[in-house]
Amino acid sequence: MTAKNKTTPKPATKPKHTVDVKCSKDDNPDDAVAETLTRPVVQAARTIQRWESEYNVASLALTLSQQVEGVKNGDMSRPEAMLLAQAHTLDELFNNLARRAHCQEQMKHYETFLRLALKAQGQCRSTLETLAAIKNPPVIFAKQANISNGHQQINNGTPAPATRTEEIINQQNELLEQTHGERLDSRATSEAIGVNSKLEAVG
Repeated sequence: MTAKNKTTPKPATKPKHTVDVKCSKDDNPDDAVAETLTRPVVQAARTIQRWESEYNVASLALTLSQQVEGVKNGDMSRPEAMLLAQAHTLDELFNNLARRAHCQEQMKHYETFLRLALKAQGQCRSTLETLAAIKNPPVIFAKQANISNGHQQINNGTPAPATRTEEIINQQNELLEQTHGERLDSRATSEAIGVNSKLEAVG
């Protein structure tokens, strides 16, 4: 009688679409699940796994978290590579759809393929513009405006409007400049009166 070899059971493999939730004994399980599922990296991992079922959500979330940390630390090589790769993909879609539109004989199909081709072309252009903005950020020149207590404002290049008091002072200065050395007398001129002149009685 021969003895049968006992095989150790393999550990149960976790489904690839499951998400690990960290929850301590003091935490509310519902809150822990909600906090985990609403994380951007977990949402992205679940979406990628839905399209590519052979991927593992937990592994995807871990990889995405590492890439997010890299961007936070200033490493933009991954986003730049992603945008360039997407631009090439969109360019391929444009050319493929444009060629397929040329082969159509019905106007409805021709317009559909050509419209989709032009949409892909527009998205390709927008992606390249975003990549250029990351590589060479635009410089913004802003005018200085300092506002302090009392509503004081400094505008560069724009003269401040004259106040009412300044207008009155300017008018007085102009009047004095025009009448310098002259005395203003609104009375009518009269003849000179001699000394010791006789006065006639007034009736």
